Amino acid sequence: MKLRTALTIAGSDCSGGAGIQADLKTFSAHGVFGMSVITSVVAENTSRVISVENISPQGIADQIDAVFEDIQVDAVKVGMLNDAEHMSIVAEKLAQYQPAAIVIDPVMVAKGGHALMQQEALDTLRKKIIPMALILTPNIPEAETIAKMSIRNVEDMKKAAAAIYAMGAKNVLVKGGHLDGDAVDVLYDGQNYSIYSNERIDTKNTHGTGCTYSSAIAANLAKGLAPMAAVQNAKDYVTTAIRYSLAIGKGHGPTNHFYELYKKGNLI
Repeated sequence: MKLRTALTIAGSDCSGGAGIQADLKTFSAHGVFGMSVITSVVAENTSRVISVENISPQGIADQIDAVFEDIQVDAVKVGMLNDAEHMSIVAEKLAQYQPAAIVIDPVMVAKGGHALMQQEALDTLRKKIIPMALILTPNIPEAETIAKMSIRNVEDMKKAAAAIYAMGAKNVLVKGGHLDGDAVDVLYDGQNYSIYSNERIDTKNTHGTGCTYSSAIAANLAKGLAPMAAVQNAKDYVTTAIRYSLAIGKGHGPTNHFYELYKKGNLI
């Protein structure tokens, strides 16, 4: 069987629960070979973000070139892009290399509330990044910001998904984790709405959930699954990772990326 590969283009998380680190763990958990392009070095832990140091646009471009000139990339996940310059260079390079599957997670705010995307970059996000997405994965606050509307229920999620789809994304997955009740997500492909619902898990340990979900979708796309199936598999995976999340740190602990692997290996 051919080894599948996935590339994450995102910020790092030195505490290991989100960003590049979460993405690579998720790829590995799916049996996909992971590669990374670091856009920003984020000094954060389970409680707070201390600082963000951006990699230069040229440094980002060089990393992308290094991967694509040498290795077949089956899917790309794009996470934290701090400013318009970062967005522009990533859009330019992905247009150059034309990977088959691109998952965009429009990361705007860290779990602790620290802004990870500059406000003035929103127009660039809408014009250059969103149209590249095979699947765009905003959470409720991100979807509200992008679509310029309030979301209070599933019907609002559908309206937001349609509005964002009109900006060029081929599929829009609005994640409902910020609403009450079951964890309901809405996928819109331009014609049909698909609803993904799992029981909400009562835990504070959800650091890196969005990164993990989007990279799980990318991993499933890399393995050849269609968008609807990739989202369903990723939804099940992230739900398990949250259910068996790790009480690490003083704040919001990380999800358990390797629960199933550790269980099969009798390590837990």
